[in-house]
Amino acid sequence: MKIKNSVILITGSADRLGKATAYFLAQKGAKVVIHYHTNSAKARKTAEEIGKIGHAPLLVEGDLTVEKNWLKIRKKVLAHYGKIDVLVNNAAIFYPTPFFETTGKQWDDFMQVNLKSVFWGSKIVGETMMARKTGKIINIADISTERVWAGYIPYCVSKAGVVALTKGLAKALAPHITVNAIAPGAILEPEDFDKTLAERLVKKTPLKRFGTPQDIAGAIAFLIESGDYITGTVINVDGGQSIT
Repeated sequence: MKIKNSVILITGSADRLGKATAYFLAQKGAKVVIHYHTNSAKARKTAEEIGKIGHAPLLVEGDLTVEKNWLKIRKKVLAHYGKIDVLVNNAAIFYPTPFFETTGKQWDDFMQVNLKSVFWGSKIVGETMMARKTGKIINIADISTERVWAGYIPYCVSKAGVVALTKGLAKALAPHITVNAIAPGAILEPEDFDKTLAERLVKKTPLKRFGTPQDIAGAIAFLIESGDYITGTVINVDGGQSIT
């Protein structure tokens, strides 16, 4: 699939990794759809910046854990572009949850935002892709699904669910739609990330550095342009963390 003129919906793309991905793909000629939940100001700013280097993005808003919001988003994108070629399920939450301090609400929030939203998006966008007999779904997982972090168990479990969902969807949506996942390692630190943990991560990483959002965006671009015979796969983009 060519990136140029493809309609690519990226969830959680007003900021950070999602924004970098949208910008990267727009530079290659994609018609990106910027999704946000609450921060409309950041989303508008992102769309403004991208509009200067490529097609003016379409903005869509909604809580992705709710099925009807996905239906509204799909309707808006189809009304504007007539199709959705690629769905990148990027939206997620991440914060520490010490085991004995973890609440039921925190557990539910991780499962809703990080996993349920991917299910609804893949189902609802996948329906229109299936009708056209073409499409790609790319999920953002995490290498922590292989080595679960004790202080982030709900997050890691939610991302492990994304991996399982990716493999199941690859079977359910074949042969017309490919479904794969990217598993980032140490890429972009949250503002409140433990600095000691960050230093330990760098020391344990064979490439001895954090990656960049562009590393993830490049992997996504690879799956779009060169991944027509790849499905049900998880690609680690982690500087070698997963082999240590």
